[in-house]
Amino acid sequence: MFDDRAGKVLVEQLSDWGVDHIYGMHGDSINNLMEELRKAEDKIKFIQVRHEEAGALAASSYAKLTGKLGVCLSIAGPGAIHLLNGLYDAKKDHAPVLVLAGQVPTDQIGTDGFQEVNMERIFDDVAVFNKQVVSKEQLPSMVNQAIRTAYAKKGVAVLTLPDDISAEKIKNKVQKNAVLYEAPELTPDTAAMQEAVSVIEKAKKPIILAGTGAKKAKEELAAFSDRIAAPVVISLPAKGVMEDEHPNFLGNLGMIGTKPAYEAMEGADLLILLGTSYPYTEFLPEDVTCIQIDSNPLQIGKRYPVDIGIAGDAKKTLAWLNEQLPQTDKRDFLEKYQEKMAAWWEEMKADEEQASTPIKPQQVIHEVQKITADDAILSVDVGNVTVWAARHFRMKTTQDFLTSSWLGTMGCGLPGAIASKLAFPDRQVIGLCGDGGFTMNMQDFLTAVKYNLPMIIVIFNNERIGMIKYEQEAGGNLDYKTGLESFNFARFAENCGGKGYRVEKLEELKPSLEAAASFNQPAIIDVCIEDEPPIPGKLSYDQVTSYSKQTIKKLFEKGKLELPPVRKGLKRM
Repeated sequence: MFDDRAGKVLVEQLSDWGVDHIYGMHGDSINNLMEELRKAEDKIKFIQVRHEEAGALAASSYAKLTGKLGVCLSIAGPGAIHLLNGLYDAKKDHAPVLVLAGQVPTDQIGTDGFQEVNMERIFDDVAVFNKQVVSKEQLPSMVNQAIRTAYAKKGVAVLTLPDDISAEKIKNKVQKNAVLYEAPELTPDTAAMQEAVSVIEKAKKPIILAGTGAKKAKEELAAFSDRIAAPVVISLPAKGVMEDEHPNFLGNLGMIGTKPAYEAMEGADLLILLGTSYPYTEFLPEDVTCIQIDSNPLQIGKRYPVDIGIAGDAKKTLAWLNEQLPQTDKRDFLEKYQEKMAAWWEEMKADEEQASTPIKPQQVIHEVQKITADDAILSVDVGNVTVWAARHFRMKTTQDFLTSSWLGTMGCGLPGAIASKLAFPDRQVIGLCGDGGFTMNMQDFLTAVKYNLPMIIVIFNNERIGMIKYEQEAGGNLDYKTGLESFNFARFAENCGGKGYRVEKLEELKPSLEAAASFNQPAIIDVCIEDEPPIPGKLSYDQVTSYSKQTIKKLFEKGKLELPPVRKGLKRM
């Protein structure tokens, strides 16, 4: 193996690690590596993106969806800099990603040459592994170490590779190591679990807040919830760990959440944090006993005063607890919020089934639901559309939900859809995007067309950055500069070689979605929606008074009275 060009050795190692595609953009500081990828295209497919940010976001999405290594490739300088937003998404959402970043030839490093930047300094904050290859002999060992570190630390590993090294033959003796990563098995402490059993048995009003750490414990979570009669609330990226229409499920918490979830948290006497490091602690109950279960010991007690910490896998821990705990007959708390959640769904249903033009975003989600396959993947952009999807889309446990949860970057919807289709070619992929988020990476709809990646991208087109407009008004300020230029995304889709549907009336929505679902190619459904802010599931007094201040400002500054759409939310106080 080690009498070949270093670039070839690198490509073969990637293949041995199970890498079958790479996102990237060509350029002069990776030409030699690109030649080796060309020769090995039967093993590793190079996905040419139109912007490196889209490539990095796709690599991050692929890793979040599959747990496998996402890989992206860029040139030195501008290409590497473009990667950063997607890499920070991977960092914040703990996704294993490998970056292969080109660099100027070794004899030009330090001479302030064309496109030379300090690569290690650029990636220093975002990466768990960040090294520049300085000799061909060290490359094989560094590749393996970079990938192992990305998996072990669930983060971004960066290898900066001067292009001349890729072309050189490895002839000298090199350090041998293994293409191997073994995930550790963290066995929970029995004493801590016994203590948890005792506390759970005494609780009258337990509640579970589940995060992404529960994704591999869906059945165990449902059984645990029923056994201890505890309603389940989730963090945003955990959508799908329990079916939305499961009787014990109360939806999301916080500004994107439901009123029953908020109220159940307020009334609980025991909080069980399961695989989550939920950051919005103002929505968590005060002065209650807390049990936290997490495979990462560093997360236990990080954000909330935990009484019992259990460092272990959610699936194994819940299975053990289910065996030890008896079925409780104290079900008043659960039943109370089951009734409240049933009423909440009726309220949501009224919004979803209302027949109106302009179209409301809730109606769009309702119609999308009808054409969604049981094993579909939803790639959801950041903005108001996140709220509509979280609140109104009824997920099944057989479906997957993708978004940029911790970084919260707009523009993630389309790259996530591209990665989803490459990861699972036989599954339906639906992207839900606002017009603001979609335009940030819309150029890569061409990538979906080029590689024939069938998907349905639904654009909620209200011609503004809607969430920021809402935030400005919620703060008591006037809407300022949130409007966007009108754009026909359906026509754009057709110009790219895909299918495009423009929906301006409610009666056009259903047939457009059905047509897009029937075509085996990328499609955009451009839905003109009414500008409607996502009223929180539970309104605070401060939010209502801020809206009042905003109304008075409009009266004096614009000479007219425009009541903000908060009437619906008053009953959520």
